[in-house]
Amino acid sequence: MAVKMRLRRMGAKKAPFYRVVVADERSPRDGKFIDEIGYYNPLTNPAEVKIDAEKAENWLKNGAQPTETVKSLLKKSGIVK
Repeated sequence: MAVKMRLRRMGAKKAPFYRVVVADERSPRDGKFIDEIGYYNPLTNPAEVKIDAEKAENWLKNGAQPTETVKSLLKKSGIVK
């Protein structure tokens, strides 16, 4: 089972809000997930990012692969170099 760290879209039409989740790569984008580790709100200025560093580091150590977008959010948060 390959595990990915990715975004789960929430919010209304034309008003996106994302949660950063850890999920099996085979599950759908907004489907079943294993753990929620933070959120990302692109509509605020500047964009609001809050990720639990301890949970994120733990999942990365256990082999979870972040998507490109999540990787850039982790870099902005200072969790990944």
